[in-house]
Amino acid sequence: MTANKQTVAKYIDGFNKSDHAQILSCLTDDVVWEMPGAFHLVGKAAFDNEIENPAFVGRPVVTVTRMVEENDVVVAEGTVRAKRRDGGVLNAVFCDVFVMNNAQIKRLTSYLTEVK
Repeated sequence: MTANKQTVAKYIDGFNKSDHAQILSCLTDDVVWEMPGAFHLVGKAAFDNEIENPAFVGRPVVTVTRMVEENDVVVAEGTVRAKRRDGGVLNAVFCDVFVMNNAQIKRLTSYLTEVK
């Protein structure tokens, strides 16, 4: 596995453990995280604030089903399941596009769709 894919795997593992330090260690200081139509964040502090969204409780279960890489771009597809604070459950599929710099995440664009 390449260094870039190892970083993405470590990042995903950090979400499964709700380990902020592990997630943040995978990012450049000037990281950009965008979820089109939902948010656009810049910097580690903004990223850190979104790791545990207040609409959810507990740890999510994030499963990567495919990861591909070309040059300094890694694309990960998978599923996420998370308990909502209101008692419901989010079941979703995602496609995350990671732009890497020296094996760190410089930019992340997340596409997420809830599966009913």
